[in-house]
Amino acid sequence: MADKPVTSAAPEQPGKSGLPGAAVTSASGSRQAGRSGGSSFRDRAPFNRLPFIGRQRWHLLTRKDKLVLAVMVGIPLIFDLILIWGSVLVDFFWSLTDWHGFGAMTGGGPSHQFVGLDNYTQLFSGTYPFFWTAVVHNIFWLAFLMFVATPLGILMAVILDSKVKGLVIYRTVFYIPVVLSLALIGIIWQLQYAPDSNRGWIDGVLSWLGYSHPVVFGIDIPFVKDIPLIGQWCRDVSHTDWVGGPLAIIPTVIAASWRHVGYITILYLAGLQAFDPTLREAASIDGANARQTFFKVVFPVMKPINVVIVVITTIEALRAFDLAYITNGGRSPLELLSTLITNNAISESTRIGFGSAIAVVLAVVSLVPIVIFLAMTMREEKQ
Repeated sequence: MADKPVTSAAPEQPGKSGLPGAAVTSASGSRQAGRSGGSSFRDRAPFNRLPFIGRQRWHLLTRKDKLVLAVMVGIPLIFDLILIWGSVLVDFFWSLTDWHGFGAMTGGGPSHQFVGLDNYTQLFSGTYPFFWTAVVHNIFWLAFLMFVATPLGILMAVILDSKVKGLVIYRTVFYIPVVLSLALIGIIWQLQYAPDSNRGWIDGVLSWLGYSHPVVFGIDIPFVKDIPLIGQWCRDVSHTDWVGGPLAIIPTVIAASWRHVGYITILYLAGLQAFDPTLREAASIDGANARQTFFKVVFPVMKPINVVIVVITTIEALRAFDLAYITNGGRSPLELLSTLITNNAISESTRIGFGSAIAVVLAVVSLVPIVIFLAMTMREEKQ
């Protein structure tokens, strides 16, 4: 008489959960079960999928998915490293030379030598007088956009968010300048500021109104023309060269604000429309008026958008180029850091090394708001 298979309870192994009621067969019983076509306990569904049985590792992404992600992330990253950061490194190397764009970069004669930090010394020591003037103009550009154009755009967004009829029409009107290139905006405002009543729209309107000298609220104030700097705009109002004098930066940044106001309006309006209305209702129940509700409730909640607006405004002010270059080629009195790069590195002077030094300075300054924005974003994600 054949012996029956002996069964015993499966002992629990360290680190693994024991299954109550489970039994294991002896070697002879297992072979008989295999020959009879039966399946062992580990092969039965759904236990063969349990994480504590077997040594299989489960992943949410397949090998094909990982390959697709690697291609989608890797290719843009390679282009970014080569075209952007590679260019920054090349500019930094050029800034250490006095290369003029022809021949060997170094060792090619008096105009092709490794000069170290001499280009930076010329910039910060005042040897090159236009550098600090350009820095002041960029700071003024930033201040005007930050404290005049940006608040105006936020104000327009708040007004449009208060259930104004024809919201789609107003939104389209404000967004039209945003979709236009800065070069085209520069040409449009160049025609506005033209010092000819037959071509310039502003001078043409003033000439049509009969204003040949300053008039404010119907009061003749000819003494304004004697005020330094500002008087240049008031000596003959119908034939004023708005961008030809020492204060040409003011009309130019006003033209830049035309586009910036529309961009901020649309951006902030999108955030206001996604704002939780119950917070406003709670503020009104507590007795807060419209101004208190905005500054105490809405504005703090809109902090992420506020940070984005500050970063965008800073970058827009630092990379300003098109309007100034179209107006007078970026020369005095419209020097900006971006136009100095072009006038030194690409113009007839062909001072590639010196222009690259200005480009490196502008790149470093532009990285400051970006690093601050990324640091704040990462800190909020950790919290």
